[in-house]
Amino acid sequence: MTSPQIELPDHLKPQPLPQTPQISEAEMEAQLPKPVGYRLLVALPEIEDNYEGTTLIKTDSAKNKEFLLSIMGVVLDMGEGAYKDKDRFPEGAWCKPGDYVMFRMNTGTRFKVNGKEFRLMNDDSIEAVIADPRGITGV
Repeated sequence: MTSPQIELPDHLKPQPLPQTPQISEAEMEAQLPKPVGYRLLVALPEIEDNYEGTTLIKTDSAKNKEFLLSIMGVVLDMGEGAYKDKDRFPEGAWCKPGDYVMFRMNTGTRFKVNGKEFRLMNDDSIEAVIADPRGITGV
């Protein structure tokens, strides 16, 4: 004897996850804002799906926490006034495009382009330049 098949209403059926449309690197670069004044454009690292060195998959809340606690990134661009104030920066710029930097977790204006997170932040928000960011995490 077989049990009858029950048809689920549409709103209870599993729905595919929405996909972020993929765009080329050139299109993504064109969408990035150009920092003005004393601001920096910083890209945040991609959050991994697994815990480092394991096959354990992170929960969505664990990945979200990592996003919220992001404390480092790579400088992509700088406004024309960044580090130009000789009174505040007598020794010159603290960082340059391509440097990995550390900052406070709530620093800057957060936004995403094609699913990747970026921040626009003030030049004096940088707290350290990092030679090798592997292994550094917020607590």
